[in-house]
Amino acid sequence: MPFDPVAYAIPVFVALIVAELMWSRKTGAGHAYEWRDTGTSLAIGLGSTIAAAATGGLTAAMLVWAHGLLPLSIGWAWWAWPLCFVLDDLAYYAFHRSAHRVRWFWASHVNHHSSQNYNLSTALRQSWTGFIALSFIFRLPLALAGFEPGMILACAGLNLVYQFWIHTETVKRMPRWFEAVMNTPSHHRVHHAVNARYLDRNFAGTFIIWDKLFGTFAPEDDEDRIRYGIVSQLGSFNLLHVVFHEWLGIVRDVWRAPWRHKLSYIWRAPGWSHDDSRETSEMIRARWEASRGKRHR
Repeated sequence: MPFDPVAYAIPVFVALIVAELMWSRKTGAGHAYEWRDTGTSLAIGLGSTIAAAATGGLTAAMLVWAHGLLPLSIGWAWWAWPLCFVLDDLAYYAFHRSAHRVRWFWASHVNHHSSQNYNLSTALRQSWTGFIALSFIFRLPLALAGFEPGMILACAGLNLVYQFWIHTETVKRMPRWFEAVMNTPSHHRVHHAVNARYLDRNFAGTFIIWDKLFGTFAPEDDEDRIRYGIVSQLGSFNLLHVVFHEWLGIVRDVWRAPWRHKLSYIWRAPGWSHDDSRETSEMIRARWEASRGKRHR
């Protein structure tokens, strides 16, 4: 079995959640936690752990298959580890950006954004359906390039462990040099925001440099208080509804749509509709920018 950093980190995750909860109560920021929301986050986290255990072998098998397609093998050299981690983070950026721009991937990822609270327990809202959504395909190029499947999986786990601590409002800003290179709570709060200016921004896993390179970076504006969740808030703590509502939405839209538009409800952006009765993130942000431009004339 490949080394799984997440499994070893779980006790630390729990301890940090308890510490943040106690700190928020002590400082008067108790609103950061809501018991039904936190309970849903913990339940989703447990379910995602079970799902990962059930499909982890299949993901590893796909990486082994891709690794054997080409006569390339980097092996386990020490320098391969940091290189693999950086390239895996780039692969994560590609996946994460696609998860917000393609509804099929969004259906698996949306439960991570479903909480209207932002605290360490929110980080536990991981996908139950990542394998079904084929999210593993973004890491296949690493295996094709010769990186060992076990190394790829370990680096992916380390990336996920890093992302845990950035799900907090307790930490305001890190030192400027750190904010310039690394993903931080400030950067990731932007990513979880539903404010129009922040939609589909800051897709980074560990290194924020990818967003700056590819034009998807937005800084946190202290004058624009962040609101969390998704554009159409669920208004429910029902576990199965939170996890599967977007998959059911896809089925419903494909069933009702005219034949020429059926596939578009799977592969176009979340919020797309053939009759323009809904709005995508790009449409919402464009409308906000237009109204902002008028105010500054």
